[in-house]
Amino acid sequence: MSQQQKTYFHMMAKPSSFHCNIKCEYCFYLQKEQVLTHRINSMTEQTLENYIKNYIDAFPGERIDFMWQGGEPTLLGLDFFKKAVTLQRKFAGTKQISNSFQTNGIALNRQWCEFFKENQFLIGISVDGLEDVHNKYRISINGQPTFDRVKHAIELLKTYQVDFNTLTVVNDRNWHKGKETYQALKSLGSTFMQFIPIVEVANYSLQRQDFNPGKNYRMTPFSVPSEGYGQFLLDVFNEWIKEDIGHIFINMFDDLLGQWLGFPSSSCVHQQTCGKSMIVEANGDVYSCDHFVYPAYKIGNVNRQSLTQLVNSPKQIKFGKAKLETLTKQCQKCEVRHFCHGGCPKHRIVPLKGEQFKQNYLCPSYQLFFRQSAPLMSRMRDIIQQGGTAREIMNMLFR
Repeated sequence: MSQQQKTYFHMMAKPSSFHCNIKCEYCFYLQKEQVLTHRINSMTEQTLENYIKNYIDAFPGERIDFMWQGGEPTLLGLDFFKKAVTLQRKFAGTKQISNSFQTNGIALNRQWCEFFKENQFLIGISVDGLEDVHNKYRISINGQPTFDRVKHAIELLKTYQVDFNTLTVVNDRNWHKGKETYQALKSLGSTFMQFIPIVEVANYSLQRQDFNPGKNYRMTPFSVPSEGYGQFLLDVFNEWIKEDIGHIFINMFDDLLGQWLGFPSSSCVHQQTCGKSMIVEANGDVYSCDHFVYPAYKIGNVNRQSLTQLVNSPKQIKFGKAKLETLTKQCQKCEVRHFCHGGCPKHRIVPLKGEQFKQNYLCPSYQLFFRQSAPLMSRMRDIIQQGGTAREIMNMLFR
């Protein structure tokens, strides 16, 4: 396949699979032990080499980001990632390589931080902002709270001047505490924030080959209410916009502002179609999406096929187009559809009377946030188009 025919895509690697050094009650990936057929605890050096060479060869751009996640990737040890960096340099050619690394922070020490700084890794650290919320669900294997250990890890990252962002789960305990959560993250020193909603079905058989909950689905107790994610985002937005534009960066807000300025969403959640964000498991198996690691969505293996073939395979193309082709009629007529595009297909679990397809569980949240933020977003767009700065935006919005 020629360079012109290659497709831009993104890979997330899970070299430790579902294995982790803590036991978060709301973690959907810990359950993959019952789904995955392989029993490989960690990625071998041969699979690592095949993956890195395959990704570099298949990716058409000049800048490639390797995203390491889990489970918990630090379980593989520092030498594994030193080897990864060595292999990246071996196969990079003229391409520029960057690395992102999502961790719970428990195992971080000075050696890890020195390595991250030396090799310019961007670290995503999972912390739920408020100590009591964090310690409710993010507990150690022996049931102990982890907030203080994560706080220490963040201090280490700051000491070594390692770039990091925080990833916060929005759940049943904090959806109504957006302002407090935001202020807590600021006090920890986070200037780049991500907020992800927990939407998990309780009565779904993990032995199934695919994901298709029935009409009698029940949500897990820790799931965010259907309108709760939107309320959380709106509360954070109303705090952020007062004094933090240009100083604190929140991916959801940056992405939405980009859409107001005429750019497509950078997030697969709010793109018209999906299928360009795949994951590779510890044994090299490639799945259509991080949220669809079920046998029906396995599309190949990096040890046997090129990623170019996999991302352009009929099965993966069909998976990506299904997001657009399975919108409900209600969704198709919605006035915020051009921002939302139906959200993540994994969250389309709500049956509607007279509809062939299912509605997104978070539809009330998206309706709330996109509508309520629209007046200020439109004003920000106008100010930016006139050449205004972040400080000028805040002054003009609230004068």
